[in-house]
Amino acid sequence: MPVSWERDLGEACVVDRGSPNVERSDLSLENAQEVISSFPVGEVHSPPPKNTSRCNVPSESMYKHLYWRSMSDADNFWKERALEKLRWFQPFTKTQHGSLQDGDVSWFLNGKLNVCDNCVDRWAEQYPQRVALIYEGDTSEDSQVVTYKELQGQSPRCASLWGLPASDQVCRFANLLKSLDVRKGDIVTIYLPMMPEIVYAMLACARIGAVHSVVFAGFSANSLAERLEDAHSRVLITATKGMRGGRVVRLKQVVDEALKLCSCVQHVVLFRKSAEPSCFVEGRDLSGDDLLPQMRPYCPLETMDSEDMLFILYTSGSTGKPKGVCHTTAGYLLYSALTHEYIFDYHPGDTFGCLADCGWITGHSYTVYGPLCNGATTILFQGIPTYPHPGRYWEIVEKWKVTQLYTSPTAIRALMQHGEEWPKKYDLSTLRVIGSVGEPINPEAWRWYFTNVGRGQCSVVDTYWQTETGGHVLAPFPGATVTKPGCAMVPFFGIEPAIVHPQSGAEKKGNDVCGVLCLKRAWPGMCRTVHRAHKRLLNTYLQPYPGYYFTGDGAYRDADGHYWITGRVDDTLNVSGHRLSTAEIEHALVQHPDIVEAAVVGTPHDVKGTAIFCFVILKAGASRAGIIEEAKLQVRKEIGPIATPDFIVVAPGLPKTQSGKIMRRLLRKLCCLDTNLGDTTSLSNADIVQTLRGIVMETVISERKQQHAVAHGTPGAGNNAAAAEGKAH
Repeated sequence: MPVSWERDLGEACVVDRGSPNVERSDLSLENAQEVISSFPVGEVHSPPPKNTSRCNVPSESMYKHLYWRSMSDADNFWKERALEKLRWFQPFTKTQHGSLQDGDVSWFLNGKLNVCDNCVDRWAEQYPQRVALIYEGDTSEDSQVVTYKELQGQSPRCASLWGLPASDQVCRFANLLKSLDVRKGDIVTIYLPMMPEIVYAMLACARIGAVHSVVFAGFSANSLAERLEDAHSRVLITATKGMRGGRVVRLKQVVDEALKLCSCVQHVVLFRKSAEPSCFVEGRDLSGDDLLPQMRPYCPLETMDSEDMLFILYTSGSTGKPKGVCHTTAGYLLYSALTHEYIFDYHPGDTFGCLADCGWITGHSYTVYGPLCNGATTILFQGIPTYPHPGRYWEIVEKWKVTQLYTSPTAIRALMQHGEEWPKKYDLSTLRVIGSVGEPINPEAWRWYFTNVGRGQCSVVDTYWQTETGGHVLAPFPGATVTKPGCAMVPFFGIEPAIVHPQSGAEKKGNDVCGVLCLKRAWPGMCRTVHRAHKRLLNTYLQPYPGYYFTGDGAYRDADGHYWITGRVDDTLNVSGHRLSTAEIEHALVQHPDIVEAAVVGTPHDVKGTAIFCFVILKAGASRAGIIEEAKLQVRKEIGPIATPDFIVVAPGLPKTQSGKIMRRLLRKLCCLDTNLGDTTSLSNADIVQTLRGIVMETVISERKQQHAVAHGTPGAGNNAAAAEGKAH
């Protein structure tokens, strides 16, 4: 936390909780100063006038007061907000229990409630005609409005405000699940595009106490099968196909392939069956479109304990096997609702536009649960920012009078390439807050967003958080805090950040320090366990630095006490805002029969943030013809298109230590064309470095030439795969 607040909280000057429990030899700070030197720490923007009149946190002094209270009187702070924000069947008897040290954190003990009651029923009772969901499909012609009463499913009028069908509401969906013998605690897997049914399915599970596991609809059959098996799901909800950027995504084909690899699924509930009736498997597949109208439009609420599991969301792990991150009922719901209210400065009557996919935590927390718990109108978007034209986002803002917009730096950078004229074509005057999520936003993108989308009048909230945190942990507060381009700024209430030395585990106090980012105390929204693998939670997050939650990210606390994220310090890549495990990609590559070893690193990318750069070693005598494209297809098959490598080079060897460990630090430097390789004395094969340098240099230069050729319409422009393969010969 900023050093200026530490005296108020009575903290000591130096904290050393002992050395890390796991080897962290790769967590070097040698590049930190280079990264930090690029930060515009002196560029400070005051809260825009648009955000100073009626903000939920109207001043910096109010923020500091609330933050101080969340630290010094945490039990009462969270107790008051839980009683005020949530509707309880039975109040909790104790606010929090357990510790990060022991990994037994729990919140709001013995409380009873239901998430669907909090997100749907109470608003259907109070404001039945308030719009809950606005669905925008791949084109502007495909849209739908659903009120809270229609969302609940008990309205005799089964139609939207403009005569469109309100689809299949939550109660009917819940009764459909019950008819399939889904009961409290069962895990239902949802593999759907961003259509209204994905929200109905999530809320239906919450209503009856089932646990949902949403799998991103871009994942491959192998990835889906792996998640189904780990969850032991008997019921899978999917659709025949979806649309994305004018392209048909054939989900049912992926499902059929996945179910050849796992045996746990008994029922597939299929939507949009009429699109391709031939894909229907009798005895296993059920038509959701046909069954939902037959279901009763009322379903009683299941009474849930505060610590009952709400959902599992799988995220990439450093071992290559996805982790089923588990979030519970009361703590997660409260935290997502409060962060939505404060960080986006939500007020009743606002239209909130989080344009993220529900296959990721952002869609869970800020498309569904946070907004709906606050009774908000939330937008569900099935599309991409540049289709059918680069004004698609701004068209949505103008059409629905969006007040808060939340998207990724990758999307912003993609839109920047189309120029300033596109946002200028639309009325964006309703916007008050514009946010970014998924990765640190680069200063150039921040300034473009602030100037051309916010028109210099909107607060830009660059939010830092993770699947495991449930909601924001670092972010600016509109109207209360200044902002700096690319800076995550200040901690949310109850969050106590610490900058820790990666090797010694000693906490660095004061300002102008860098290290790994840890959190010093538990908060309601944090994940409780990894599904069927609690030891993975301990090993990954709680034991590396005992007494802390380890984020896996590096950070810098500047002279003003503001936090900047310097990047991952483990073997995880942040690609277009999505976390991908290098181990998982390497595992996929070596499934190719001719690849015996692989190493994967990340390099900077102008749009995606991080490019995936792969080194592969072929078995003796293997043909190199076509190997690059085959390897890419192998990764797409094993993981999905999102993990497709940007570069693959066939290498004669990899830099390794005497013990056989691949020195990925060196590979990253080579891929960035960095000539300062640091200490290489521990290498067992130092000669390989110069060989790889030549291969990488030619690959990168060739790629740049091809990009230039494509940009200028030069015939015959190829791709980096061909260039890399040519050099490999």
